Amino acid sequence: MAVRKFKPTTPGQRHKIIGVFDNITSTTPEKSLTVGLRKTGGRNNEGHRTSYYRGGGHKRRYRIIDFKRNKDGVPARVKSIEYDPNRSARIALLYYADGFKAYIIAPNGLNVGDMVESGENVAPEVGNALPLCNIPVGTLIHNIEMRPGQGARIARSAGTFAQLTSREGTYAIIKLPSGETRKILAACRATVGVVGNSDHALEQSGKAGRSRWLGRRPHNRGVVMNPVDHPMGGGEGRQSGGHPRSRTGIYAKGLKTRAPKKASSKYIIERRKK
Repeated sequence: MAVRKFKPTTPGQRHKIIGVFDNITSTTPEKSLTVGLRKTGGRNNEGHRTSYYRGGGHKRRYRIIDFKRNKDGVPARVKSIEYDPNRSARIALLYYADGFKAYIIAPNGLNVGDMVESGENVAPEVGNALPLCNIPVGTLIHNIEMRPGQGARIARSAGTFAQLTSREGTYAIIKLPSGETRKILAACRATVGVVGNSDHALEQSGKAGRSRWLGRRPHNRGVVMNPVDHPMGGGEGRQSGGHPRSRTGIYAKGLKTRAPKKASSKYIIERRKK
């Protein structure tokens, strides 16, 4: 993977850095694995705006991703590597030996023609999905389940990975991308390897229009609003706005919002790095 820079022929080109598509092998998605995707524009079912600064954007179709990887013992061949407009990572189209088709998150190093498999008696190779109890300690993993059979929830975006550091009884100790260390049941599944398209972090949009293509509308600051619209609004002349806080009054810098008695806190060994 690499990124592409442009000569400053226009103001929008001057700072634009985008990823290349040299590993994309198909431009048309598998029709049976796509569904229509409707936009809300930040409105709920009553039409009231509940999320601000959303609207517009390019029309998309959702690719159905197999996050459970529960076809055990059936090998699959990578048919194509494709672009997915709904996520930062690339996706891989699998053709299983029994005729089943599925999309998965494409890990780094997975190429067209490679064979991948899932199950308990599977080798811990890149692209294979297996329980944490069968993965060697120290392996880099992604697409990690929080509960057995739930489907992948952790480390799914471009370039991310976690590391299996140790095991304690029925639990595996995982070092997450955020720096947090926590316990997860060893029966949960994960995929071996690092999520591909790691150069996504180097991209720069270069112009405001690219944000509009993604459905992101202009975001105005709270201090320029009226008091009826934001706690930091109002004041004669230019005011600092007081303590930084959200539109609903929650402090924005330094306040811990996690519930102090949350049941899953007992599984966290070390908090994430700030």
